[in-house]
Parts: sequence; structure tokens; C-alpha cells
Amino acid sequence: MSFGSLLFTPVVKELQDRYGSRRQYERMEKSGGSHAHFTAFEVEFLAERDSFYWATTGATGWPYVQHRGGPKGFLKVIDDHTLALADFRGNKQFISTGNLLTDDRVAMILVDYPQQARLKILGHVEVLEGDKAAPWIDRVRMTGYKASIERVFVIHVEAYDWNCPQHITPRYTADQIQEAVRATEERVRGLEMANEQLRQELAQWRDRVGTASSS
Repeated sequence: MSFGSLLFTPVVKELQDRYGSRRQYERMEKSGGSHAHFTAFEVEFLAERDSFYWATTGATGWPYVQHRGGPKGFLKVIDDHTLALADFRGNKQFISTGNLLTDDRVAMILVDYPQQARLKILGHVEVLEGDKAAPWIDRVRMTGYKASIERVFVIHVEAYDWNCPQHITPRYTADQIQEAVRATEERVRGLEMANEQLRQELAQWRDRVGTASSS
């Protein structure tokens, strides 16, 4: 199923008709499963993410949005329609986990702020603990990251879609800023060293001139 066929309800279609976007999204809806399997582009995008947001629904019918974060690449691409991640020990509210045990559907959004790109994913989540999680632990573990893994989430992707870049304010991490200014910092250090060398040479020249004048 396509992303549109899962989300474009009759009321949504009516609004699209009213505001003139129905024809465009009808083509998207009829595109079938073309956006059910990741390409190399999505795989690369996912591997670079260090956070995302996902929405679940509880037994009360209320949606719940949660931020998930970790080292870059903590969301693992298992194959072209499966993702997995470790559930690191947190505040022990278990809202998302409880919701997924009630309704396994999830909506995710992943944003690359510098490039103003966002990927939306719909899927079903398996919550694995104990013996069921054991075969997955090494696959989702992050080397050097000491957080305790309590369970594993395996996401079976139903559909995904790229969102337009409108209204995404570019933001940069400390690492990205450091990388961007590294060449400038190295250039400044080089100029400072050259300047210091010139100062020393000038001081030596003045000493020689002074010695010559007094003799």
C-alpha cells in the first residue's frame, strides 16, 4: 500500500478537493507500493540520523509523540523494509511501549535540519524482550555507548514519504559546526604561527640594527 492510501481518508480527500491538491495526491495514492521499500538514498539518510520522533496511540485513543535519540546510526536498517533500535533505559514511564503493546502502529518523522529534508515512515512495531530480544541485541548495540538496553523495537515498514522542505529551519549540531569551521580554524592557527615568526624575525632585525648603530 502507498503512503497516501493509508492516510488519505474520505475527509482528507474532501479537503484536498476543496483546496485544489486532490489531483496531485491522487497520483501519489495510486502509486502502489513504490514507497514501501527503502532505496540506497533512504538507507544513507537513516544511517546519518541521531534522533527521530514517533507517534503511538494508547487505549484511551490519545496519540503520544516521543523523541528518540542516541548515537548517529542507532536506528538500524535491517533490510529494505525493516528497521530496529534498542530501547535504552530511560524515565520508566513506558508510554510508547505500552501503547505499542495495545496498537502496534507507529508514525515516524526524521529530519535533516541542515539539508531541510524530512522522511515520514508508517509501520508496525514488534516489542521484543527477554529471550525474544536476545538475537537482536548485538544487531542494535552501539559500540562505546554505555546505556543499558531494556528491549528491542523492530519496525516493519508499511510506507514512507519524503516531505517538502518548507518551514524547516536549518539547525546544526556542535559536531557539524566544528566540522564547518575546522578549515577556518586551521587557517587562523597557520596565520598566527606565521605572524609570531615574523614578530621574532622583526625583533632579531631590530637587535642587529641596534648593535650596528652603537658600534
